[in-house]
Amino acid sequence: MNKSPEGIAALDGDILARMDRLEHWPLPPLSILVIGLGYFFTFFDITDIGFAMPPIAAQFRLTHSEILFFALSVGLIGYIAGSYVIGTLADKYGRYKMLLLTMVVTGIGSFGDALSTNMVELSFFRFITGLGVGADLNLVSVYLAEIAPPGIRGKITSLTFLIGILGQAVTPFIALAVVPGFYSGWRALFGIGGVIAFIAVALRYELPESPRWLILNGKTKKALNILEKMEGYIKGRGILLKEPAPVKVNAESGKFPTEYVFKGVYIRRLALFTSMWFLWYIGNYGFLGDSATLLSFRHVSLFSSIEYLSLGAAGYPLGAALMIYLSDRIERKYSIIGATFIWLAAMLLFGSLAGAAAITLGSFLASLALGMYLQVAYTYTAESYPTRARATGFALSDGIGHLGGALGALLLPVLVQRYSFFGGFAAIGITGFLAGIMALFGPSSTGRELEDISG
Repeated sequence: MNKSPEGIAALDGDILARMDRLEHWPLPPLSILVIGLGYFFTFFDITDIGFAMPPIAAQFRLTHSEILFFALSVGLIGYIAGSYVIGTLADKYGRYKMLLLTMVVTGIGSFGDALSTNMVELSFFRFITGLGVGADLNLVSVYLAEIAPPGIRGKITSLTFLIGILGQAVTPFIALAVVPGFYSGWRALFGIGGVIAFIAVALRYELPESPRWLILNGKTKKALNILEKMEGYIKGRGILLKEPAPVKVNAESGKFPTEYVFKGVYIRRLALFTSMWFLWYIGNYGFLGDSATLLSFRHVSLFSSIEYLSLGAAGYPLGAALMIYLSDRIERKYSIIGATFIWLAAMLLFGSLAGAAAITLGSFLASLALGMYLQVAYTYTAESYPTRARATGFALSDGIGHLGGALGALLLPVLVQRYSFFGGFAAIGITGFLAGIMALFGPSSTGRELEDISG
């Protein structure tokens, strides 16, 4: 191996070029399931809190404002902090180690949620859970963007997301089985999440480090070893590899990752993606966190409200499945605005309260829009930042954007009470559609090499 700076740079470029020429997923199929299991927990946790809150409120004698602040907003603060802190560590010390850490943290937080005896304890462990959930969602998106070949990046991330989104689809049914009929059903719901998290820790040990991160941090030999295993796996399936095309290598490194995000084109992208996620999460968290409770305030029983949302949850996997087919055929930004249009229609229908069918169909369309939007937007955000600060850029965009989630969870009940049920849900439908409009101002990314998109 030529160890001169020029020789190492040439080898790094060759490795990146050979990675980009891979037209198929370069790891065993089980790896997609392993990565998706982390997503499964993430969306299980995002969803379970909305169903757990009504019985928690009754047992801990809480007002609605206390519920939102201590249980929902505290979790979001943890999410933001975890995504940034652990994301920055991933840019400095590697994706692999942090992917293990995130699941350990989420598991500890979930078991702590289940064992909490008062609101202070529950708030603390919701914060811990949020640390892990926020970081894991960040790192899974980053990891997939760096491993998946350009031509199927959208398909692979959507397939992994489909596995994960099942967590959001099945959680209402699990909640329906354990929450209404058992005094400690909400504890069981959190405990199930903890078990899932620790299973994911064990399975992730077999994942390789990102070769792109290794190259950037001077570990060219390790990157080459991983690449050769990837190529060997694909060749073992009888697939011929095409000749690699030249790839530009930006070897600049050593600075604190956040510094890269706040200069040049990246600060403009940060402003764009932060705004997009802020607007989206207003409705996302308002709907997921408040719908069951707000329906119960409209004289819909807890059982019926969970039932309507459970039936509507079938839209999650369907939306993700559609993106497996469409994500590499349609430019990301156009897929995003299409999903937000469906979201707007869903909120108008759900907010109409025009009977059980309308509520269920509105819930279904909302779930469909969520399944379509989220992974495409996660992928789009991750691939728009450079490898040296990809997890940090994602963390700041998605993390600051989550302040919209905290606002939405607090604001939706106020809007419903002050104006009307329809007015509140129409408002969060509009904010979601505005997120789609923001995406139109982002870079083109579908089918392009990461180094070409992000620099």
